[in-house]
Amino acid sequence: MEQLTHLPALRHGTPYQSLDTDEIVDIRNGKPLALVSQVNAGLIKRDARNNRSARDALSLISSQQLLQIFRDAGDLFLKSELPLDSTEIRQSSESFIESLSATTGLPHTLCKANMGKIHSVLTNMDQILSGLSRGLPPTVFDTFLSKNEGIEVCFYPVADCLSIVLPSNSPGVNSLWLPALAMKIPVIIKPGREDPWTPIRIIQALYAAGLPREAISFYPTNHEGANVILESCDRGMVFGGESTVNLYANDSRIQIHGAGRSKVLIGNDCVDRWPSYIDVITDSIVANGGRSCINASTIVTSKFGKEIAEELAKRVSGIQALSLEDDGAQLAGFANPKMADAIDATIENGLESEGAEDITGRMRDCPRKIQKNGQTYLLPTIVSCKNFEHPLSNCELLFPYASVVEIPQDEMLEKIGPSLVVTAITNNESWITELLKSPQIDRLNIGATPTSLVFWDQPHEGNLFEFLYRRRAIHQAKA
Repeated sequence: MEQLTHLPALRHGTPYQSLDTDEIVDIRNGKPLALVSQVNAGLIKRDARNNRSARDALSLISSQQLLQIFRDAGDLFLKSELPLDSTEIRQSSESFIESLSATTGLPHTLCKANMGKIHSVLTNMDQILSGLSRGLPPTVFDTFLSKNEGIEVCFYPVADCLSIVLPSNSPGVNSLWLPALAMKIPVIIKPGREDPWTPIRIIQALYAAGLPREAISFYPTNHEGANVILESCDRGMVFGGESTVNLYANDSRIQIHGAGRSKVLIGNDCVDRWPSYIDVITDSIVANGGRSCINASTIVTSKFGKEIAEELAKRVSGIQALSLEDDGAQLAGFANPKMADAIDATIENGLESEGAEDITGRMRDCPRKIQKNGQTYLLPTIVSCKNFEHPLSNCELLFPYASVVEIPQDEMLEKIGPSLVVTAITNNESWITELLKSPQIDRLNIGATPTSLVFWDQPHEGNLFEFLYRRRAIHQAKA
């Protein structure tokens, strides 16, 4: 029998093979692909005593050296063979894509696209730090001091490390924790069960480029261990659905990345030209397989709601469930078929309430949930909703799904609720002012820009610099 690759945990950079392992498999056929060492809560607590030493190791490297390490790591991540464990086993970029695709259900096309996002973040870290810190020089992480118009300002870290509990739905979310290391804050990572591959490859690329090994801990673990990871650091970052993130909603130490409920709003001045924007709206819904919190899940318009829903349904109903290797694949299968069952049931239950219609259901000759290529898929779905009170109107689901709601423009900002990204298609200056003032919107795109387009130097869902550093008043005089 072929011996499985054993992916070790990393205890402040030191590989650790546990007797307790989790087997991850190819979701198409159940073939085992690797054993992943599992770390218990007690070991995580014990290692937490050394968190400060990890930060000390980063402090010995200048910010300019760190930025060069990130640039070098970006190219290594994208192109090189990198270690998978503490032996001679190495993984090429092609093998990485195959493994990631097989355990998560993401087609190769989306795996490659997410690799490109991570490469871009690694190689452009200087621009990202500038955006997060609003133009401070990277040397602020060396000296903790910066001058602004001759006035000296101090910024100091509020955490010895950042804990991260990752999901498996989209590899690109790994980009969000990377700036912490560039700010000289070590990280403790719990990977998603089906995607240990992406954080491992990023970590090994950073190690190969010269990052101190102590700066990163990698702990595959259970729910108890994940809670200990979050408790062991002064700052944490957690990804997940509402049941997960609600546990930390009132904890200011934890930065939450949950449902985005991102939206496209079409203003009165542009709504008569809605066909001109249908490509932008479609891209907002289907990019990255509809799996991201920045995908649009609600389209809000003051007129032509039925017509827009019909046209969107025509566009997305042509998206088919293709094999993982197909260059035209846009849909991801579900690693856990029970999740697809639950989502499908949510939609069907919602359609039983008056005021909603599945427009795509009329345009295809098969159910929404299908089995194909050894996987479970949910086919793209567009639902027309009568109002925002309907349960399907402001609902975010883990595939290309969107509702279309028609309400007057002057009611939109009152009705939309918290929205991670809003694309507002308008040139109306007075309405733009209202949009800019709205506390409901985290990131605002004005004009025909997909909600899914990411500008890495402009943070969304929390500013990591402001989360990890605090400004201090300072005055220096000769003693």
